[in-house]
Amino acid sequence: MSEFAKFVDAFTPAEVANKVKTLGVSKANMPFLPLLVLSMMAGAFISFGAMYYTVAMTHPAEAYGAAKLLGGLAFSLGFILVAIAGGELFTGNNLIVMAWAKKRITLARLLKNWSLVYFGNALGAFITVYLVFASGFLDGGHHGVGVAALKAGLAKVDLTTTEAFVRGIFCNALVCLASWMVYASRTVVDKVFAVIFPVSAFVAMGFEHCIANMFMIPMAMVASLNPEIVAVSGISADAMQNLTMSGFIANIIPVTLGNIFGGSVMVGMSLYVIYLYGREDED
Repeated sequence: MSEFAKFVDAFTPAEVANKVKTLGVSKANMPFLPLLVLSMMAGAFISFGAMYYTVAMTHPAEAYGAAKLLGGLAFSLGFILVAIAGGELFTGNNLIVMAWAKKRITLARLLKNWSLVYFGNALGAFITVYLVFASGFLDGGHHGVGVAALKAGLAKVDLTTTEAFVRGIFCNALVCLASWMVYASRTVVDKVFAVIFPVSAFVAMGFEHCIANMFMIPMAMVASLNPEIVAVSGISADAMQNLTMSGFIANIIPVTLGNIFGGSVMVGMSLYVIYLYGREDED
């Protein structure tokens, strides 16, 4: 193969598997402070995508499919920032399970990474919620942005536990497949296109991402405290009864578990069995 062909061709699936395994070891052994800061950045990046989505979904009229597609494309911003600008995202880090299955890292290292990244993502998302509130962002479009944020969060807390769990599975299967394709890419343009379709698909289809929900549900809770936004929305107090901290937790737990199953088992372990199980290490 020529040098040019090596540059333009994507890495093969087997090469990606070894790359993910090696990166998994690096991620699991990253020092505390860089890992925490990168995790907070990723939480903020996903929040930027959610903000863009909220604006795109403001006053969508009846163009349901087209609006969902547009919202999904806008939401992809957050994952593009993580892939290109750098960041440690809990859902994508579910692929570290491949390094654990290959016995390159311990279970303790795996769980430590997941826990710290999850905490950092949440912290980044919560800080962004406060900054968005302080910016007056929700007042845009004659409070239409706030209404869109309110409706988006309300739709999440009204899901049943089973719905939230299964939608979490679907979501992170797509997110981890996007991460896999990013690792297969050689250029920035490749990585952007690798992210756009899986991520816009999970958003358009209404699947659930735990880190995105750490921004979107609290943002909806903040919007519900603004009487003008509530008045414009036409939503009654009874209809918003689940938009509370307990409703937030009731959504986040099953969505997180679904994300772990979809990313670690359905994608990570499946690809491990195909490309790494029973094979000698190449690095």
